[in-house]
Amino acid sequence: MNLTFRGGVHPKGRKELSREAPLRRFDPQPGEMVYPLAQHIGKPAKAIVKKNDPVLVGQKLADADGFVSACVISSCSGKVKAVEKRRTIAGTMTECVVVENDGKYTPIEGLGQKQDLSGITGQEILNRVKEAGIIGLGGAGFPTHVKLAPKAPEKIKYLIANGAECEPYITCNDQLMRSSPEGIVEGLEIALRLYPNAECVVGIEDNKPEAIAAMQKAVSGKERMRVLPLHTKYPQGGERSLIRVIAGVDYPVSMLPADVGCIVLNVGTAYAIGRAVAWNEPLFEHVLTVTGEAVRVPGNFIARDGTTFAQLLEACGGLKDGVEAKKALSGGPMMGVAVGSLDVPIQKNTNALTLLAADPVEKAEKDQTFCLHCGRCSTVCPNGLVPALMADAIHMKNWERYEHKLYGLECIACGCCTYICPARRPLTQLFKQTKAEIMARKRAEQAGGKK
Repeated sequence: MNLTFRGGVHPKGRKELSREAPLRRFDPQPGEMVYPLAQHIGKPAKAIVKKNDPVLVGQKLADADGFVSACVISSCSGKVKAVEKRRTIAGTMTECVVVENDGKYTPIEGLGQKQDLSGITGQEILNRVKEAGIIGLGGAGFPTHVKLAPKAPEKIKYLIANGAECEPYITCNDQLMRSSPEGIVEGLEIALRLYPNAECVVGIEDNKPEAIAAMQKAVSGKERMRVLPLHTKYPQGGERSLIRVIAGVDYPVSMLPADVGCIVLNVGTAYAIGRAVAWNEPLFEHVLTVTGEAVRVPGNFIARDGTTFAQLLEACGGLKDGVEAKKALSGGPMMGVAVGSLDVPIQKNTNALTLLAADPVEKAEKDQTFCLHCGRCSTVCPNGLVPALMADAIHMKNWERYEHKLYGLECIACGCCTYICPARRPLTQLFKQTKAEIMARKRAEQAGGKK
């Protein structure tokens, strides 16, 4: 078996900054906790609380509103202060539930109590996952109850647990696998009940030997479960990269993993499934890394949704003396999103705050030249695309060529082309913007056709 995929790059991992920092729980002091209603792909949730309503830890604040949507759960106890627009990680004003945290963290009745799963049905599993508000915690934020319900469960051959954590700097999943491997396996066993003919494979990059050992011990003696060490290369943790390696299947962006017999779950998502189904604990907290050269003491946290980046940075001792954070990222340097303020709430799929002492984008803009036609971008693209030609098509506004001849919508925005480009061209940013514009145009055309 080939334990890697075509293309890819080897950026500096910088995981040594936080990889040995154990997970520690962070409970904010009394004050505002902000819960955006759009923390997932799909339609925003619909608030079911109003101003002055009392809330408890684990209580539902908003219901899933549509097929692809997810519930929002309170991570604190207190009183609803408002349901209003607040600024979020993306920099936009988004409808949120604002709770005045009383600092007591009083839970709902039965939170964290062991559940009897002896007679649980597949539909009951899906219902509990939905009510728990679980989404993909690897970054995409797709509602998990939808992902777990393919049209033909019997045709699923692989349940893939993504423990690669290939994004530079981030180490929270590494620590989760080291500290709670049994909890992850518990969630995977529950998910595996849905697929009678599937094998569960836990893929972990080989730069995480402690996590590999812990997970191998946890799956020992388990039926239909094994751990597969993977070569360390970015983006090994990409859904399609994992499927290529483990299932030996390539597929276009128009298809879903389930269409080729695969379901992929981040290990954090698997852990959340176990907590929700087996322990009556909905998703209101998750693991997260605070790291970067500008951070005084980088760390890994079990952080409550609604906590701000600023609060977590303070828990790390703030910035180093005399060091300015030139760039703040939600996520890591390859696929992370720049944030303009740290006074924004973390969301379910927020896996890191990375504070860089130097801004690589600023430097790249100064060094940028015309394309050198070296071909490196196509060599490293994990999907076999030709980024240089894609960029040319965009500049010529040849959308037909971009989409149908060069397969531009197959781009997963991994950042490999931008990373390797000696001309320092912002290729990934260009492709992300173009994809968003094309998809917006398609939605507008569909909406116009329905009138």
